[in-house]
Amino acid sequence: MVLRLGQIASPIGDIVFACDGESLVALDFADGAERLSRHLDRRHPGRARIPSAPDAVGRRLAAYFDGDLAALDGIVAAPAGTPFERAVWAALRQIPAGATMTYGALAARLGRPAASRAVGHANGQNPVAIVIPCHRLIGADGRLTGYAGGLDRKRWLLRHEGAEIERS
Repeated sequence: MVLRLGQIASPIGDIVFACDGESLVALDFADGAERLSRHLDRRHPGRARIPSAPDAVGRRLAAYFDGDLAALDGIVAAPAGTPFERAVWAALRQIPAGATMTYGALAARLGRPAASRAVGHANGQNPVAIVIPCHRLIGADGRLTGYAGGLDRKRWLLRHEGAEIERS
């Protein structure tokens, strides 16, 4: 099977993504395309890549950036990862747009209250940015913490979704 690649423009930079059939397996900003490529090499070795991603994914992403925050809910994300990573990523999709959560709170939600660092690691390994909203996790003190796309993008995404965040 092949991976189908797509790209769309967004207010915070071009976005590149890869689909396996109709399922989204990776999404990153174009300036992170090398990171996306390494992920595909590691998790989907030897698969051909062609530029023909499903139009529905691009349309839903564009709708999100146009203000339809629920548009991402219709995207089927099927990232490759460990069982724990997939559990963290599924839990991230349960955080509603406009809300944030700490790493510790997500660990507790998963029934592993002492696993906030492991949650942070899994969050950092998320191969499907924005759709799996890793940007909605914040530090225990309420501050924005690491985001592969950069804190300015994280701040923009949270404000776009209506989240109340620190202003620094």
